[in-house]
Amino acid sequence: MQSSSTISGAAKEVRDTGKACATPNLVQIEPQSRWVPSRFNARAVRPDGQTVLWNSFTGALTSFGAHHRNDLEESLSQSGFSGPLRGLRQYLHERGYLVRAEENQLRQAEVLINSQHFRNDILELILLASEDCNLRCEYCYEDFLRGTMQPWVREGIRKLVQNRIVNCREFTVGWFGGEPLFGFEAIEDLAPFFVQICEKYQVQFASHMTTNGYLLTPEIAGKLLLWNIRDFQITLDGTAEMHNRKRKGRGGQDTFDVIYGNLLRLKEQKETFSVTVRMNFDRENKDNLHELLELLGKSFAGDSRFVLKFQAIGQWGGPQDEHLEVCGFQEKKETLVRLSQSATANGLRMDEPFHDGASPGKQVCYAARPYNYLVGADGKIMKCTIVLDKKDYNVVGKLTADGSLEMDYDKYALWTHPAFASDGHCKACQLLPNCQGMHCPLIRIEEDKSPCPPMKRNLRNVLLDASKT
Repeated sequence: MQSSSTISGAAKEVRDTGKACATPNLVQIEPQSRWVPSRFNARAVRPDGQTVLWNSFTGALTSFGAHHRNDLEESLSQSGFSGPLRGLRQYLHERGYLVRAEENQLRQAEVLINSQHFRNDILELILLASEDCNLRCEYCYEDFLRGTMQPWVREGIRKLVQNRIVNCREFTVGWFGGEPLFGFEAIEDLAPFFVQICEKYQVQFASHMTTNGYLLTPEIAGKLLLWNIRDFQITLDGTAEMHNRKRKGRGGQDTFDVIYGNLLRLKEQKETFSVTVRMNFDRENKDNLHELLELLGKSFAGDSRFVLKFQAIGQWGGPQDEHLEVCGFQEKKETLVRLSQSATANGLRMDEPFHDGASPGKQVCYAARPYNYLVGADGKIMKCTIVLDKKDYNVVGKLTADGSLEMDYDKYALWTHPAFASDGHCKACQLLPNCQGMHCPLIRIEEDKSPCPPMKRNLRNVLLDASKT
């Protein structure tokens, strides 16, 4: 756990993640109020009696020792209780686990969701610096029809930012592709400008990049860090032989040694940054990844800037889909467990998706947010980085050279309307404040069903795992 808290009364060994309550209780409490457990609680109990509680409305995550078990069961009984709050019960109320019986929590959640969703003080851009790529990965779904972002598009982005930055508190840029570094000309044109204008208007700025790492030389890395591009995702799909089979260069050349060498040289940088080393797995390479983890452990164990993420390969719409050896659900689950154990055994850090995503709204897809725009190399405005312009409903507008957005608001609303409001399944769900019915709008669009986050299917184990860190 991240921190510890001491409270009065019977519960003195409660450990807590330190997540601040998202919505502090400003209502004066009557001494004889009736109390009931929050509808947004999730609970898991270990065999040793330790209880883990999470509240998706406040983001609180707390682990209680076995000696609190009886008090917790009584305090969080669905029948509720009346009277003043002291000790453990006061603590449970402060973290959002206990609420007054008359509170309408669904209404509160709706207000919270709308306050996070309809904002004009945030701007998020995902920029396709190049829609071409120097690799040809076997599972890739992209078409590589366009190269580096055109100069007039870059000028339009510059003017769009100039027009909106005065009202912003936060500005985020994600560099994507294709391979973004294949369009370094566009990055070099825009990235320094983003830093300068945010400094001028005192706007909080962050930038990240999804790159294959092949072109991430020390010289290029130094420039990116200077421009506050400090968060990277780089993929390795096994040791050299396996990786080179799955992630070949566009000319058929091997790529592992160059990428791994660039990672080693990036480690030598003294700057603050983070690298998520992503490993895509299927039936062909899942066992080979254990060898890669041993290699990574020798090079990166102990460096907190490098974390690991495992992702099962799917049939994502590429030309090789029918030939991919994708894992079934149970196989994915078992593989993730084994790989996580191997990573830990080699001294490597895993990403912490639950801790990063436990607060309200953190499981909402970027494509669902009205203030997020995916800008193509030719000025198309899109929402989803998986669909790109393969489906007409994902092209929601176009950028003009003067920085205006010409939007098709019917398509735009398809992605950004708060669909939970008409979804009874979402309204009844304990995770509603967290995913807000918008975890993946693509699922709702294409399959017409509620897009639940994966952790919902295995929430007990997710909570128990999260309480260990």
